[in-house]
Amino acid sequence: MSKFFISCDEATTICDKSQYGEAKISEKIKSTVHFLTCKLCKCYSQQNGVMTKIFGIYANSKDANEKHLSKEEKDKLEKAVKEKML
Repeated sequence: MSKFFISCDEATTICDKSQYGEAKISEKIKSTVHFLTCKLCKCYSQQNGVMTKIFGIYANSKDANEKHLSKEEKDKLEKAVKEKML
């Protein structure tokens, strides 16, 4: 059973890998077990998911030739992130 208990560092690494579809099933199980006991890592995972979705929307809506966000786009993005994190 001890093989299912991982550190917070391992849990956040697995979370990051999961965002990109790179985590193995065994890693996902370990992180799920970890999230049952560690609320900080669970919160990190949820916030990471929100950030991925928000930035994905902006990335998909931008022209491939544009390399940066305008001031207005940055303000809009910051507002969206703050609303989702509350």
